[in-house]
Amino acid sequence: TAQFNLGLRFDSGQGVTQDDAEAVKWYSKAAEQGHAKAQFKLGVRYANGQGVTQDYIKAAKWYRKAAEQGNAKAQCNLGVMYANGRGVTQDDAEAAKWYRKAAEQGDSMAQFNLGLMYYNGRGVPQDNTEAAKWYRKAAEQGYANAQFNLG
Repeated sequence: TAQFNLGLRFDSGQGVTQDDAEAVKWYSKAAEQGHAKAQFKLGVRYANGQGVTQDYIKAAKWYRKAAEQGNAKAQCNLGVMYANGRGVTQDDAEAAKWYRKAAEQGDSMAQFNLGLMYYNGRGVPQDNTEAAKWYRKAAEQGYANAQFNLG
């Protein structure tokens, strides 16, 4: 946890000079020890090329490690990776599976994305009722795109 917290400080520049490379260094140390939030943060860094060379394969690897520990944001982002075929083979069913795991934990982006999957019949049977159910859950949390789609 201390390594992760140090990574957060370098990430935000809180109490230290903001330094992407140092943030990655400390996130990596914590991630290698199984810290789910650090694994997620490292996945984000690799997906965005922030402090490291952009690498979708590494991003997906770190998202998966955090997702398997129940990290909802990592589950959602892993779903995005599967939906778009970034760092993994494109697979709508796998995307829907990860979106569902995050959506059931209340992640509004995952709820919206799962709604889209149902609306378009991607990875799940096309079902407007299910789409509306997931859009509503996200909309109730203030997710603007879900509010639009629900309308």
